[in-house]
Amino acid sequence: MARPITLFTGQWADLPLETMAEKAKQFGYDGLELACWGDHFDVEQALEDDGYCQTRWDILEKHGLKCFAISNHLAGQAVCDRIDARHEQILPPRVWGDGDPDGVQERAAEEMKNTARAAAKLGVDVVCGFTGSRIWPLAYSFPPNLPNQIEAGYQDFADRWNPILDVFDEAGVKFGLEVHPTEIAFDIVSAEKALEAVGRREAFGFNYDPSHLGYQGVDYTLFIRRFADRIYHAHMKDVWWSPTPKEAGVFGGHIDFGDSRRFWDFRSIGRGSIDFEEIIRALNEIGHDGPLSVEWEDSGMDREHGAAEAAAFLKRLDFEPSAIAFDAQFAE
Repeated sequence: MARPITLFTGQWADLPLETMAEKAKQFGYDGLELACWGDHFDVEQALEDDGYCQTRWDILEKHGLKCFAISNHLAGQAVCDRIDARHEQILPPRVWGDGDPDGVQERAAEEMKNTARAAAKLGVDVVCGFTGSRIWPLAYSFPPNLPNQIEAGYQDFADRWNPILDVFDEAGVKFGLEVHPTEIAFDIVSAEKALEAVGRREAFGFNYDPSHLGYQGVDYTLFIRRFADRIYHAHMKDVWWSPTPKEAGVFGGHIDFGDSRRFWDFRSIGRGSIDFEEIIRALNEIGHDGPLSVEWEDSGMDREHGAAEAAAFLKRLDFEPSAIAFDAQFAE
């Protein structure tokens, strides 16, 4: 096995970390990517209680697990979003507060700064997450976007995230944006714009996840090669899309995941349309040797069965790059 296989705990936050760790080991994982919600990793406790981070390691080590990254998608989403009632259900009360949009955004930014500090205290150097976006509602340009409206959105992103990234630099931690619809970057072109907006500073890169690219028609292996020096973490998640037209297209028709009328849906790894061997080859090509972190989602499958299946699939598939050319024996 070339890389550790880890499990992102975001979809398992209903379970205590102790239970989650025991299950993950049974499923065949080498580690966990801790979500900053549920009881898996609490940013505030990590900073206020000097013994808290050790309690996380005690649980992980008890079950023979490692941790290479933590993730705070939920607070990150509120930094740039236009805040509305939906955000209350994903944010901790200390961030939501009285729900005043400006205050929510300011507190979310502070939460992300503290997440960098907490990650350093835990001893990991990558935080994965979202940024939110004030211009995602403008993705389909009608009524036509105003001149400079998109550029203003990227400037807003830079204005809000550069102070956060300053703290990441101070803490020696990198932020990996999960390129994803509703974020400031959702494909290759918008990812380039996001990098440019923050001056291509080293603290800002990507948490690679092919599932959010494939169904859009984005070249998900080209993404790896294009951003070779910015792949700070890698989520392994599969997605299926239909070879023929469906009732609900790429935009989903306002119907739930799991509905058979959808053109695309998330699937357990190996059961969708993503070519994971090509991803492994691309990661090998750029020299990325970090963990492969399963973000398991499949509305039609038991999650424990799926998580175990995903770990086994990746362990079979992953391989180290060759150290020599296959015909090197013929060289003089």
